[in-house]
Amino acid sequence: MKICIVSLGKTLSSSISPRFGRAPYFLILDKQGNLKDILSNQGVETMRGAGIAAAQQIVSKEIEVLITGNIGPNAFGVLGTAGIKVFSAPFDLTVKEVFLMWKRDKLTQVKLPSGPGRFGQRGFGKGFGPGPKRRRYRNRGR
Repeated sequence: MKICIVSLGKTLSSSISPRFGRAPYFLILDKQGNLKDILSNQGVETMRGAGIAAAQQIVSKEIEVLITGNIGPNAFGVLGTAGIKVFSAPFDLTVKEVFLMWKRDKLTQVKLPSGPGRFGQRGFGKGFGPGPKRRRYRNRGR
């Protein structure tokens, strides 16, 4: 069995990444928790479609379980189609701690995406920029 945990670093003591598509690394472990492989996320630098690129990379490695922070709808769809079980984990833990939680059935299997499309993408969406100009109405004594 291959278990993939999204990570900010290359070791079992690294923190997990809060975002699947933009996670720098994927750590592949066996069922006993031994580190078998470290993958650099090929989708991390893409402008669009990071989640899909990351999901395709995971599918190509024949992963059975993915443990992540948040995951968007497009990546979740690709992983679900491939039959990969996705589990959600708290962001403030290490890869090893998260693996042990999964082993003890303390993580929740994700049934729906945990974030909207383009979750975590900077510079786009609501809240950036001045917005539309609004007309000012003067009190004309009416």
